[in-house]
Amino acid sequence: MIGQTTLDDFYQRNSAPLPEGVAREIGHFNVFEAEKLFDKKTGSRIMPYSRRAYYKISWLQGKSKAEYADKVIDIKQSALLFATPKIPYHWLPADSNQYGMFCIFTPDFLTQGKSGVLLDELPIFQPGQLPVFQLSGEEVKEVEYIFRKMIREIGADYQYKYDLLRNLVLELIHYGQKLQPMSAMSATQNASERISSLFVELLERQFPLESPHQKLTLRTAKDYADRLAVHVNHLNKVLKEATGHTTTEIISNRVIQEAKILLKQTHWSVSEIAYALGYDDLAHFSKYFKKQTNFTPIAFRA
Repeated sequence: MIGQTTLDDFYQRNSAPLPEGVAREIGHFNVFEAEKLFDKKTGSRIMPYSRRAYYKISWLQGKSKAEYADKVIDIKQSALLFATPKIPYHWLPADSNQYGMFCIFTPDFLTQGKSGVLLDELPIFQPGQLPVFQLSGEEVKEVEYIFRKMIREIGADYQYKYDLLRNLVLELIHYGQKLQPMSAMSATQNASERISSLFVELLERQFPLESPHQKLTLRTAKDYADRLAVHVNHLNKVLKEATGHTTTEIISNRVIQEAKILLKQTHWSVSEIAYALGYDDLAHFSKYFKKQTNFTPIAFRA
């Protein structure tokens, strides 16, 4: 469940008032017209969103690019893009002639319905996918109709409007799954920089740990390589060249950094900290922490 602060921050950062009647308690959903949130003077999007918190479906009109690790997708005119919190990407508009629509929603919005949809089990949201789909003129009309219907329904007084909006989100998801993905361009000369940047973004997105019941989901080099849809050896080569450290070393250093923060700034037990950081064996965590810092966790906390 996405916290109140995160939703408030989302709307505050984008000067977008929360419309009356938009639900919070059943999982969040909202829909926007992209051109109203695009700065045509600077040619930049002014609608950042928390990819840790939200799923997003965008109907894009205008020339732009979507960058995924070592792959770049060239959008020449019309496309449907699906974004999951687990797969980082960058969207780069080519000019100020950008318009379209997008909706954002939290996972619990879809689990509220009778179908109880688990988003991460759907093919379109699987790691390694490139969920950007070229749209023909006829397909643009169909997708635009769904988004326009969302706009109408979210402002309506219909008692069951969120059930209807869930169905419209699912219709977009299934529409996308029936389309063939756009071809990714060949890796460019800055692909290594992009992989490094997205790796760091994925790594930092794991933190801060806010509860002893929370556990790191990405722990190994292979976990990150799979999420970025690159081979683990290639990821390691890129990071070694860029930083002088292996993937495993970078991950381990960040985990130790978080361990120090948790030991000094929380009242969690050492076993709770070990569990949250992915260590099922307390002795293993204590031994590794001492190897890296010359202190046992208890001594470091004192």
